[in-house]
Amino acid sequence: MVETSKAPDGANRRNSLSQRPAAALPGLRNVASVNADKDQEPALVTREGPTKDNAEIDQLYADAEDQRLSKTSLVDDVLNISNVLTDGVSAMVDDSFNKCFTSTRPEPWNWNIYLFPIWVVGVLVRYCILFPVRLTLLMIGFNSLILMFLVVDITLPRSRQKMGIQRKLVQWMCSAWVAAWHGVIRYHGPKPTPGPNRIWVSNHTSMIDYVVLCSYSPFAVIMQLHHGWIAFLQKRILSSLGCLWFNRTEVNDRAVVATRMREHVNNPDGIPLLIFPEGTCVNNEYTVMFKRGAFDIGATVCPVAIKYNKIFVDAFWNSRRESFGKHLFRLLTSWALVCDIYFLEPQTIREGETPQEFAGRVQAMIAKYANLRIVPWDGYLKYYNLGEKNPGLIEKRRRVLADVLRGYLGKGAAQQPAAAAAAGGGGGAEKAAKGEQGGVAEGKKTL
Repeated sequence: MVETSKAPDGANRRNSLSQRPAAALPGLRNVASVNADKDQEPALVTREGPTKDNAEIDQLYADAEDQRLSKTSLVDDVLNISNVLTDGVSAMVDDSFNKCFTSTRPEPWNWNIYLFPIWVVGVLVRYCILFPVRLTLLMIGFNSLILMFLVVDITLPRSRQKMGIQRKLVQWMCSAWVAAWHGVIRYHGPKPTPGPNRIWVSNHTSMIDYVVLCSYSPFAVIMQLHHGWIAFLQKRILSSLGCLWFNRTEVNDRAVVATRMREHVNNPDGIPLLIFPEGTCVNNEYTVMFKRGAFDIGATVCPVAIKYNKIFVDAFWNSRRESFGKHLFRLLTSWALVCDIYFLEPQTIREGETPQEFAGRVQAMIAKYANLRIVPWDGYLKYYNLGEKNPGLIEKRRRVLADVLRGYLGKGAAQQPAAAAAAGGGGGAEKAAKGEQGGVAEGKKTL
């Protein structure tokens, strides 16, 4: 690894796109509404109001669709393209959100007879030589360090000396992983040092962000609780460093973590606390909205910018498409893991600045050094699927549309006999009435 030093500049303001109010779009929060609700909303909790059950959501959706589709004229609805434009804009907005969580596909270069043999040799070297050697060294080093960690955790009483040994073991374990990936990590700026009332925040691409940072300096971290062997490492190994875990679907868990976060920051002997305020992994090309939980506790915020070089491997972990084991296998079979890490100057909230504006200012600093695009989306939308949570909405929309069409067809069939009766005089009134009843009946029968 190569360490360099670079003096960070001052922070830029968030660009106009990220500050533009867009409360009408799903997933976007108006800055004014956030500021108005900041006293009632606990840290790390983004609920906007009381939770409704599926039946209430279905009924509200049906009423909205009924109001939208119930017009006075079928011709007006056919000629009105506003709904089509709305659906088109929604599709484009949804696409801009999905771009934040899309892996970059490498461009093919082995397309001719001259380059294909070189590509085959490279595949054989990576999978048949580098991967077995890396995996063997990793298992020996990582498992021995895990065993040493458990021995220290069981035998030594809780003290500063024990915490110092555990920090070193965690740092060595993370260094073993970075070495297995042939990591080439360049660190810029001053090395993080523990201190009271300080908190470190960083953009988030994968769980290996924590590994890469801890190989340089140990951190306690607040992160989503996973399952399987990752949960064992989280609960048994990393929890001894003061790491905090939560379930993003449980509001109570996040509220408890917010309280414990304040306690950890105010502890002068605590390990430096690291937070990923985006709340989810983003593809290292964009940065989504920062949660304000780390920015309204009165602590000094130390920004950290991580930028991966995708020439050798894409470090983005899409947890919805691949397991973490498969993600690690992809890293172990790559040529190298190359990234730059920038430790930027500490920031404090300014006079008259809201926590949301403070978060935006820090996000702009990180985006500048990591060369990321700022988008105003809430990353938790990645885990929310309206169709899965409310499967009856699609059927409900079909029923509303069918009822509106029945009304249109029934009204049209009734208007034709009435016009004929008016043209034929009083003697045709009775026939028109009978024709109206027959037309309505026939229309309902056809539907």
